[in-house]
Amino acid sequence: MQKLVKGRFGYIIRVVGVSQSRWARQMLTSRQDHEKVRTVVVPVVRHYSSLRPLRGDLLKFPGPNYGIPSRGIGMIVARVLRGALKIRYLLLGGTIAGGSALAKTYEQWKEALPDTKFLEELMPSQEELDAIRTALISYRDKIKDSVPDFTLDPKLKELGESKYDQLVLWFKERLDDAIKAAEEEKTEGSGFFTDGKEEDGEFLTLSGMANSLTPMLKDFSSDLKQHAISFSAMGSAAEKEREKAELLRLRLSQIEAELQEKTESLTKELSTVTRENAELRGKVEANADGEKEHLRLKVQLEGELASLQRENSDIRSTLAKQETIREKYESLQEELMQVQLKYQKEVERLEKENKELRKSLMLRAGDKIAHKKIKKSLIDMYSEVLDELCDYDSSYDTQDHLPRVVVVGDQSSGKTSVLEMVAQARIFPRGAGEMMTRAPVMVTLSEGPYHIASFKDSTREFDLTKESELSELRKEVELRMLNSVRLGRTVSHEVISMTVKGPGLQRMVLVDLPGIISTVTTDMASDTREAIRSISEQYMSNPNAIILCIQDGSVDAERSNVTDLVSQMDPQGKRTIFVLTKVDLAEENLTNPDRIRKILSGKLFPMKALGYFAVVTGKGSKEDSIQAIKDYEESFFRNSRLFKGGVINSHQCTTRNLSFAVSECFWKMVRDTVEQQADAFKATRFNLETEWKNNFPRTRELDRDELFEKARGEILDEVVNLSQVSPKQWEDALSKKMWDKMVTHIFENIYLPAAQTENSGTFNTTADIKLKQWADGMLPKKCVEVGWETLEDEFRKFMERAKNSKDHDDIFDSLKACVVDEAMRRHEWEDKAADVLRVIQLNALEDRSVHDKQQWDAACKFLEESVKDKLHTTESTLREMVGPSTKEQWMYWSYPTEEQKRRAAVKSELENILKSDYKHKNTLTYDEVTQVRKNAQAQGVDVDNEFIRETWHPVYRRHFLRRALAKAYDCRKAFYAYHQGLEGELGVECNDVVLFWRIQQMIRITANALRQQVMNREARRLEKEIKEVLEEYGCDRDKKEHLLTGRRVMLAEELKRVRQIQEKLEEFIYALNAEK
Repeated sequence: MQKLVKGRFGYIIRVVGVSQSRWARQMLTSRQDHEKVRTVVVPVVRHYSSLRPLRGDLLKFPGPNYGIPSRGIGMIVARVLRGALKIRYLLLGGTIAGGSALAKTYEQWKEALPDTKFLEELMPSQEELDAIRTALISYRDKIKDSVPDFTLDPKLKELGESKYDQLVLWFKERLDDAIKAAEEEKTEGSGFFTDGKEEDGEFLTLSGMANSLTPMLKDFSSDLKQHAISFSAMGSAAEKEREKAELLRLRLSQIEAELQEKTESLTKELSTVTRENAELRGKVEANADGEKEHLRLKVQLEGELASLQRENSDIRSTLAKQETIREKYESLQEELMQVQLKYQKEVERLEKENKELRKSLMLRAGDKIAHKKIKKSLIDMYSEVLDELCDYDSSYDTQDHLPRVVVVGDQSSGKTSVLEMVAQARIFPRGAGEMMTRAPVMVTLSEGPYHIASFKDSTREFDLTKESELSELRKEVELRMLNSVRLGRTVSHEVISMTVKGPGLQRMVLVDLPGIISTVTTDMASDTREAIRSISEQYMSNPNAIILCIQDGSVDAERSNVTDLVSQMDPQGKRTIFVLTKVDLAEENLTNPDRIRKILSGKLFPMKALGYFAVVTGKGSKEDSIQAIKDYEESFFRNSRLFKGGVINSHQCTTRNLSFAVSECFWKMVRDTVEQQADAFKATRFNLETEWKNNFPRTRELDRDELFEKARGEILDEVVNLSQVSPKQWEDALSKKMWDKMVTHIFENIYLPAAQTENSGTFNTTADIKLKQWADGMLPKKCVEVGWETLEDEFRKFMERAKNSKDHDDIFDSLKACVVDEAMRRHEWEDKAADVLRVIQLNALEDRSVHDKQQWDAACKFLEESVKDKLHTTESTLREMVGPSTKEQWMYWSYPTEEQKRRAAVKSELENILKSDYKHKNTLTYDEVTQVRKNAQAQGVDVDNEFIRETWHPVYRRHFLRRALAKAYDCRKAFYAYHQGLEGELGVECNDVVLFWRIQQMIRITANALRQQVMNREARRLEKEIKEVLEEYGCDRDKKEHLLTGRRVMLAEELKRVRQIQEKLEEFIYALNAEK
């Protein structure tokens, strides 16, 4: 341990190398000092690399070091350098790789450029151009040096110093002007005149024109090839080549105009020089000494004149060459148009063959997989999603941002005609200048073996190849439009959805909207213009909707309303396609083709668009077929001066190119946005499900249709429960209901008049007559009403019993009540039932023989109960008339009114009369009335006769009923006397009991007949009526929405719709990705 150095916290060992490390470990773990060193030694062992400089000798044993060793900044510097070197290598590698890729791309671009060497033979070479430029420069110097300083002969000084100075100044000005003009021509035209050599001699040409014409002719060469290639591409390349050709034509016209101006300026200059020469000649001839100089100037000017004439001839030859080039350009353009038309015909022929092949393949495939499930096409799946969205929210206020092609335009601009050309069938109604499209029509175009059309809510398919079915389809569309317009409105928001299938149709979804109008006529609603604009804005506000803007080409552009609306909804034109219709009429009426060029280039209207198209949709006749319109359109564009003059490009013509462009744009928009819309509906579904779990935790999610079906089952179950009612319950209920209906009539019209007779014979005769009249008249009908009311009461009892059950759901109460009320209102008892009951009742009432004691006792009991009930009612009436009794006044502190006091006084007098004559008649004589009035007056009560008679009726009725009740009591034990015919001898008359027995028997027999009718026929008829009402309500969506309401129903309905939309969207996205 002598080599170990003890520090402040223990032994410190600094180790360099592996050997010293091993030695340190051996020293620290020696057995003899193990216990001593373990508590005080702190080993610090570190391997040092060559990157760290050592302060002492490497072989020297390190001395004590009480500090903590540090690594220094060497390692940090090394790491920084390593990172910098990595970045450098990455940049260098990326630069090399990018440069090689750029070079490869540049070589590919150069190889793709068209060959223009065939035009080099038409233009001079670079050596010839240099020779022309050199000759022009030398010619300028020759003209400048050939005019020396001019001085006059001294003899001219005799004419005066002033004349001399004027002539010298004049010649110097002319010389400076000539030199300046030569320099300007050199700088402006890169040398205007030059001498050139040809094999057969010298010629004059325009070097400036050659220098400017050479690159343009090269561009022209490339333009011809590019123009030929652009027809097969049918895209943006063709547009660029057309623009180059147009620029070349304009440049040639400009050069021709400049050459003409130069020629005119040179001619004027020549005439000026000639005139100046004449003036100079006159002045020089005045001086004999200047004749020689005059001759020299004359020769020089004549040479210049000859040179100008040669240059003029060369200019004319150049113009002739330009004219030749222009004629060649026009012939090439004509040839190109013929090639394009030939190519288009060939393409149409191939497409027609392709349609036939696809049709046959579809038919064969349909025959093979007829037993399998039919797979829907992409466009059909997408159309179903849009239909679900329309049902989900017809006001178009949801998160529906799915693409569709919205066809907008002014009224009678040709919107419907364009849509028919795309659908290849005349499927819409037409009118002469009147509004025909009154509601949005969503047309789904898809491919199929047959050309057919069908509506979303109908199974019928219209064959579009037959004119008769086409006519029926147009009538159906017109009828649906008229039915969608309600409450005096002109247009509607309801969507008419239809599908058109056929071979070769472009797959897309189009929405035809009502045409935009400027004036509301008298036969329209006042808000028609605003309503149409609102509908158009709703559909165009969808950020993913493709706007097909239709503009009538035969009217002034300033009269357009749709372009301003489209520019407001899509100011950048990122989803707008502009279509100019009726171009044939525009060509006839429009004298300036530049206006159409501006329209189709987007420079006339204040709107932007993805593309511009020109179409012809017929001659204006309703009878023209689609094929006739296509032939007319092709013929027009083949012979149109607009097409020949380059105003319209080939890819901007015909509805065929338009349909291709719209379909491509539509599917691009669908692929870009459909997944985003699916995510939006997924979030909406999550929110709705969360709300349902929080508000209705233990309730099954039932939408309105499912709730209606559940209510239907419960109502029909209650109808079935009617069969559980026993016959006795039916008869008891019917008997009680019948008695309640007829008790008043029996007492007032039968029993009371018969009881006024003097003997039993008259009583029975009167009763028989009254009963016969009653049975022949109103009795059967009343009994039928009683039967129907009893059936209704029993059914409602079951409904109320179900309402009070534990598992009752009050959401069905309104629906059940409405259905039952409607069924009861419609139900009518059979007509023959009343006739059958009449016969039964007459037979029952004619029997006056009580057969046994039991029936007699029952009749007595029935009479007593009936009389008691009537007596109780009569006493209640009297109590109300006379007021409270003395006892009631003391106990309840109630007092009679003045009228009640008068009634009480009269009642007391009338009771005295009845006491004096127990068998008094039911009427008062005049003397009795006078006596009662006078007695009342004696008591201080003044009454009239009418007042007395009003009080008499309840008083006498009570008296009569008490007599009848006493007689009923007496007749309880008189059955044997009645049976033996000893009633008269015993002094007991039981005609009342017999009468009520007859009535009781009639009621029992009638109740039995009604019970059989109810159980056997009327209950089933009621069930049928209820089913019919339920069927009607099930088809009436408005009725269901009115009867099944509440947040629970609305939430379940919305949740179901969102789930359906999301599922259909996911199915469509899966199929779309599979097609990719």
